[in-house]
Amino acid sequence: MNRIAIAAFAAFAVFWAGGAFAQQQDFSKVEVKTTDLGHRTYMLEGAGGNVTFAVADDGIIMVDSEFAPMHDKLKAAIEAVSKQPIKFLVNTHYHGDHTGGDESFAKDGVVVVAQENVRNRLMVGTANGLTGAKTPPQPAGALPTKTYKDTLVLDLKGRKADLKHMVASHTDGDTAVYFADANVLSTGDIVTLGRFPNIDFANGGSIKGMIASVDAYIARSNGTTKIVPGHGPLSAKADLVQYRALLGAANDRVAKAIADGKSEDD
Repeated sequence: MNRIAIAAFAAFAVFWAGGAFAQQQDFSKVEVKTTDLGHRTYMLEGAGGNVTFAVADDGIIMVDSEFAPMHDKLKAAIEAVSKQPIKFLVNTHYHGDHTGGDESFAKDGVVVVAQENVRNRLMVGTANGLTGAKTPPQPAGALPTKTYKDTLVLDLKGRKADLKHMVASHTDGDTAVYFADANVLSTGDIVTLGRFPNIDFANGGSIKGMIASVDAYIARSNGTTKIVPGHGPLSAKADLVQYRALLGAANDRVAKAIADGKSEDD
């Protein structure tokens, strides 16, 4: 699909809202909600993207870190469940509402893990494809220190997290995290429920990639899989099927509009 189609689809969303939202949010009023997903695995909802964490016998694997001011509240919510140290923090992609707390968690001794493109985006800075707004390079202490290309397994005592690069989807560095023993899948912003999906087309995202990734999530899920979306409530395979239909319908409608001679403004 060409740039007009991608831009039109991206324009449905509150695109790259992380920075603007962070500036107007009063984080002191945010309360973190903890949901027990079973088998020592949990979902946290605060300000920014959803967080998943899994407790092992010797540590914790965490997925995403929300906005920077949420560090203390997220840490307290995790400590209320387990006193084990956080060993790994996985970034599902580079956006600030999912990586803002990385630097503070790294100072706590946590190893930040991401697909290699995430580190590159954070290191050099990025630009918003719709507005041109620029996000500056992040300091060295905020960069992932462990990266991978295609797949990676994080292994603690009694727990594993399977990481897979979902190519050219929401961004060019998306990671799906699957905890097989709990049947929990963290999708990052490839899946955002209760809001329009968005595509960071200026930084490697594509509608075809989004659809292919959701198809892969559906294939990997079953009737008892717990889906932690990038934003929105805890979900199930049936929700993924509905979301996939939304993506397909949006893609088809934009493609038809282009075929009918509509402009990007139209």
